[in-house]
Amino acid sequence: MDTLAIVLQVLLSLIFLMAGSMKVFGSKMQVENFKHLRLPQWFRVVTGLMQYIGVIGLIVGIWEPSWAAWAGIWFGIMMLCAVLSHVRVKDSVANSLPAFVLMVLAVAVTVIQYSELLN
Repeated sequence: MDTLAIVLQVLLSLIFLMAGSMKVFGSKMQVENFKHLRLPQWFRVVTGLMQYIGVIGLIVGIWEPSWAAWAGIWFGIMMLCAVLSHVRVKDSVANSLPAFVLMVLAVAVTVIQYSELLN
């Protein structure tokens, strides 16, 4: 399970580092996404910074697994909010699916590292 956890943590770190950077630096796609979701642009930047925090947790979690478990919870909640944002604007399932898949992967990290939360 350690190998699976590390693979998921690295994969999610890379995805959220890229996504967070696109939000913080205002990529056209992210600006349009937040307009479409009827969310303010300042929230785009805050979301990107929150993703950076989660990435730090996932990376530190390679050596301290409890950090990965907490980061999984962090991203699970963020991605649940993302899915609900898509539902709120009546997006298609296809548009909501990436956030849902990332939520499932984040929860998987937490489940794998759950015992570390108890220590």
